[in-house]
Amino acid sequence: MRALLLKLEDFRLLPVFVAVSMAVGIAIGNLLNISDFELTPPIDALKTMAGGTFDASVPALISLGVPIGLFLMMYPAMTNVRLTEVGQAFRSPRQLGVVLVLNYLVAPFFMLLLANLFVGDPELRTGLVLYGLAPCIAMVIVFTYLARGNTAMALVFVALNSVIQMLLIPVYAQLLIGEVAFDVWVVFQCVLLYLGLPLVAGVLTRQLVVRRRGEAAMEELKPYLSGLSIVGLLFTLIVMFALKGDLIVEQPLIVVEMAIPMTVFFVALFFVALYIGSRLRFPYGDGVAVAFNSTGRDFEIAIAIAITAFSPTVALATVVGPLIEVPIMLALAWSAMRLRPRWFPERGDPDPASLSPSASPAGGGSR
Repeated sequence: MRALLLKLEDFRLLPVFVAVSMAVGIAIGNLLNISDFELTPPIDALKTMAGGTFDASVPALISLGVPIGLFLMMYPAMTNVRLTEVGQAFRSPRQLGVVLVLNYLVAPFFMLLLANLFVGDPELRTGLVLYGLAPCIAMVIVFTYLARGNTAMALVFVALNSVIQMLLIPVYAQLLIGEVAFDVWVVFQCVLLYLGLPLVAGVLTRQLVVRRRGEAAMEELKPYLSGLSIVGLLFTLIVMFALKGDLIVEQPLIVVEMAIPMTVFFVALFFVALYIGSRLRFPYGDGVAVAFNSTGRDFEIAIAIAITAFSPTVALATVVGPLIEVPIMLALAWSAMRLRPRWFPERGDPDPASLSPSASPAGGGSR
């Protein structure tokens, strides 16, 4: 089992695992004819289950795989967070300033520019702009963790973004799109589900293990936890591509039309943020946390708003988003580690080809 988990976290093999997961997801979706079901946000499915009104259809059951997969992704990263490091991250005004500027003064308008340049259909364009509004509040912690970044700092940025976006999404939506019906409670519920639950579970796990068996025992668990995070990522990919991966087969031109501006958005924003971190002489771990938190988008919020306030075509654009974003962010995590010696020269840096999350110190940043 240990050997299998170590293979999963090997970045040289990860593209193969990702490609296989995407193909398996599309095959499952086609085999079970899932693509025709009405889009329902996973958080709504959980609420109907809690209320005893859940429709136990195959598509609905598969949609629950999104929160399950995200929990499996987030939980290992949260076990890497020391509460003392969270306090240190709050005292990093320059890093926070870069994240806030890129997320709220650059990203929404950059996505608007790219949507107008590359997307012809007005509704698809609206969906793309909507996708660019909200900073990610979950998966960026996982990508920061995989790239050996400062997960404690990423957690602080995510917490702040989750509050700020409740206030600013309605403002930006009205400014860039027009009048939008927006429920702040949706954002709050997503924060609790995708951030709160794995955070509590991860912190409690760390405290219990360290208290009973010591820090060395926690280090021994890291390869298994890192592998579990990759399992969660691959499982989430299978679920997402099972739900809507058929779009790639049935409407490839739409996917390509959306993929071009999204790829430009993620790649450009990530490397700009990483380069800024390098020029400001941030430690590598901090620079990675800044870059991912300035780049990742909150697909769950975008899908929820699109479904409740817009047409199916707009919702379609937001659904395509994570199918494109996740593979790109994985590639960016690998790229960050390759650029580490050049952009973040630190004494004793290991060979980037040998890097893996399990080998990193908690938090990932040099102090």
